Amino acid sequence: MDYTEIEYDVSDRIATITLNRPERMNAFSENMLNEWAEAIRRSQDDDEVRVVIVTGAGRAFCAGADLRATGSEDRVLLSDLNAGQRRNSLRFSVHRVPQALQYLDKPYLAAMNGAAVGAGMDMASMADIRFASDQARFGMSYVNVGLIPGDGGAWLLPRLVGFQKALELMWSGELFNAEEALRIGYVSRVVPHDTLLEETRAYAAKLADGPPIAIQLMKRLAYRGQSQNFMEALESAQAAMTIVQSTEDYKEGPLAFREKRKPVFRGV
Repeated sequence: MDYTEIEYDVSDRIATITLNRPERMNAFSENMLNEWAEAIRRSQDDDEVRVVIVTGAGRAFCAGADLRATGSEDRVLLSDLNAGQRRNSLRFSVHRVPQALQYLDKPYLAAMNGAAVGAGMDMASMADIRFASDQARFGMSYVNVGLIPGDGGAWLLPRLVGFQKALELMWSGELFNAEEALRIGYVSRVVPHDTLLEETRAYAAKLADGPPIAIQLMKRLAYRGQSQNFMEALESAQAAMTIVQSTEDYKEGPLAFREKRKPVFRGV
């Protein structure tokens, strides 16, 4: 696929998705959403990719939906839809990204280089781990334009920062900076702006060197555990353990330890 509004690059087993509409602060169009979702699926299907990073070009991570979109092909926020069309308008547009992410077992990291507001913050909330530039800004700005989080933000945010804080952020719509994001646990770390991608890639490289099957199953167990009781989680862990103990990587780890060398995990 030829991309026009994102960039997709794979190197050292790390796929990087760069939102590439800097003139619009990476506000997403229908086309960008399609490309973004396709890149996620491509990353999942590529055995050479072990980690995925999403970031933005220019001074923003993502400013949400493009409120200036008026073309008939861009159905993200058009006001001229009838009730039947509105019923599925999100499902077949912006929801394509979280839908694609439901099948991504690989670590998905957000390198947040600038503003992430409204639906852009929801998109960032979908990442497994978020690294933020010290220049990044965040805001659940839906309330300022009379909307609600339409991309799963009302489900995601309470799980990241707690119920009370999530409601405060959604009801106020106020912007907050990277240090506050770190304080409330929304981001994992804040780094100097100029080294954001370098530090995110360094973390990604450590994951890429690890046993991919085990790492992917850890992710699956963690997410499934959000809706399981403890006994169900134990049963899921037993099933996952059976899988990892049948891999060559399971043999490689102890062997490398005995031979006093770095293990080489091949994902088999």
